[in-house]
Order: sequence, then structure tokens, then C-alpha cells
Amino acid sequence: MANIKSAIKRAKQNAKRNILKSSQRSAVRTAVKSVENAVLKKDKKIASEALLEANKVLDRMAGKKVITLNKAARTKSRLNKRVKAI
Repeated sequence: MANIKSAIKRAKQNAKRNILKSSQRSAVRTAVKSVENAVLKKDKKIASEALLEANKVLDRMAGKKVITLNKAARTKSRLNKRVKAI
């Protein structure tokens, strides 16, 4: 455990932030999986709707620095390519 006051505060902030970001990362994974499941079922309508929702979630989490901007762009591109292939 840290001894310096600022290090103690930083450790508390990191623990709190880790809990928040863990749930946010989980939301990203859930949104991506919903698109992938729709693609596997070959349902273009549901896949397109899920893609729109996933894009919103990815952009929101990239803006909050939960994931990097490049990861969000890369994931959106790959999902879009799979939906268009149906």
C-alpha cells in the first residue's frame, strides 16, 4: 500500500475507475456480440439494427476513453463488413 497521501488518493481513484470501466467494457462486448449473433443467424434486419446500436456504444465508450478511438473504428469497420456480406 502507498505511504504518500497523493499516492493513496490515486490508488483509491484507480480502484473506483476500474470498477466503472469494467462494466463499460462489458457493455461494448455485449453490443458487439449481439451483432455477431445476428450475422450468424443470417438476419440482415436484426443485424443492421444491432450494428447501429453497437456503433453508438463504441463511439460513446471511445469518447470516454474506455477503449481507444482506433479500436472503436476498427471494430465498427469489421462489423459493418460482416453485416454487408449477408
